[in-house]
Amino acid sequence: MTTQTEAAALDGLRDALGLLKDREQVAERLLDSSAKHSFDPDKELDWDAPFEDGKWFWPPELVSLYDTPLWKRMGEEQRILLSQHEAAALASLGIWFELILMQLLVRHVYDKAATSAHVRYALTEIEDECRHSKMFARLISRGGTPWYPVSRVHQNMGRLFKTISTTPSSFTATLLGEEVLDWMQRLTFPDERVQTLVRGVTRIHVVEEARHVRYAREELRRQMVTAPRWSQEYTRVTSGEFARIFSVAFVNPEVYTNVGLDRREALAQVKASGHRREVMQTGAKRLTDFLDDIGVLRGAGRRLWKASGLLA
Repeated sequence: MTTQTEAAALDGLRDALGLLKDREQVAERLLDSSAKHSFDPDKELDWDAPFEDGKWFWPPELVSLYDTPLWKRMGEEQRILLSQHEAAALASLGIWFELILMQLLVRHVYDKAATSAHVRYALTEIEDECRHSKMFARLISRGGTPWYPVSRVHQNMGRLFKTISTTPSSFTATLLGEEVLDWMQRLTFPDERVQTLVRGVTRIHVVEEARHVRYAREELRRQMVTAPRWSQEYTRVTSGEFARIFSVAFVNPEVYTNVGLDRREALAQVKASGHRREVMQTGAKRLTDFLDDIGVLRGAGRRLWKASGLLA
């Protein structure tokens, strides 16, 4: 006769096996998609073509100072130059995120069966992220702008996070680093006002990043069901803190100095800009809706997300 405790254990085992089966099925589909829709940026893009006169390097509505008093005083040439430097700063930020992500993925699969589809897809994603980082670096060099690293404080906080992160908090941070930039890039690659090379870079990134987002979402959803309570709460708090760091790092103050603007005035106007706040919250909405649905945006974590400005 099966006791109530044994029955509960059997139900738990069935649920765990079901989650593993689902994990493998998702990974197999993503591996198939990777085989069909992966790109070599060095061959796909014309890196030698000259930039087109009068074209933007980022859609103007997504430039941090858009529709501020300072923006209205700037000439068109300076506005375009700012878009070029902000595109380089975002590419630099993207490289930082992807370097963190690659290390988190290696940690995630370190003790898992290397023959599983889940691990094989993680390794495939690492390949993608390596290409993306090289592609972003080449775009920065091609544009002749500086590389814009995050601050020393944020570099060290990234090192700390990589050391103490759990699996669900890693995947939450992964989605934060991917989905807001992905939303912006989806607006960029079809925009004919934008430089052809930038559109090509963002198109490749959007197509390949869609698989990464699916992988991270599905794994995070599973983790928030199976992780112990302390880990779930830890994920809520760390995701909120990472959202705060992200919102600050998204604008690199050096871009303003390098295009001839007063840094303090520019930062103050960005902070006060209702348009900028709406852009960032709209870019994060698909993610915050998902995190809310799976129970991440609760308690102190939700308050931190609100403080970051990414959650209304």
